[in-house]
Amino acid sequence: MPRYRFDISYDGTAYCGWQIQPNGLTVQEVIQGGLERIVCEPVKLHGSGRTDQGVHARRQVAHADLPAAWDVAKLRRALNAVLPPDIRIMRALPVSATFHARKSVMLKEYRYFIWNGVVLPPDKRFTFCHIREPLNVAAMQEAADLLVGQNDFAAFSANPNRFVETTVRRLDRLDVRKRGAEISVIAAGEGFLYKMVRSLVGFLIRVGEGSVEPALTREILASGERTARVPTAAPQGLFLWNVTY
Repeated sequence: MPRYRFDISYDGTAYCGWQIQPNGLTVQEVIQGGLERIVCEPVKLHGSGRTDQGVHARRQVAHADLPAAWDVAKLRRALNAVLPPDIRIMRALPVSATFHARKSVMLKEYRYFIWNGVVLPPDKRFTFCHIREPLNVAAMQEAADLLVGQNDFAAFSANPNRFVETTVRRLDRLDVRKRGAEISVIAAGEGFLYKMVRSLVGFLIRVGEGSVEPALTREILASGERTARVPTAAPQGLFLWNVTY
């Protein structure tokens, strides 16, 4: 069975995350159903990773084995024709049987968007976290620099209600950028724990507000304990931005 890779963008506002679940509609479920409608056979879609309810993707990657070969331009066109407008297949391409959307990942990049102004423009309400009080971006970056590297990020993750072999992860990049009222946090690494990016951002927001000193970052990291100093940032500001293989 030929294997195909799909590069996917979606607005996660209306969905209960990426992964199929019994409690609500998910992005994976919608795309998988679209594929089955096209090929008239059961299909299993494998994603590069999960995104939570309300989280978006500029570039999620998935693969599926189809019962017959397809021209990739026709496959993309056919799939987009049956998908809702908040999910789009940006690219489809044939890949080898050894390619796996999750297991072959080399690097993931997430971006989180904050609107740091008194009034949130209505067109940004589903894609930005709104923080009214001014944030100290220099302090946020100072704390972010202390989190880069291979560390035990247990204090910056949530309980996934499943077995996790280790909470050690390698964070290659954590940058805080400001342009006008828009602040973006860019996080890149080989892999992330459950709600880790939103936890990192929630902590950096606390630092930016002045309620946590940047110098406490290493102490919190070393504690291995999740506390109120590390809140989980709202989901709508988060995008799975890129996946590298």
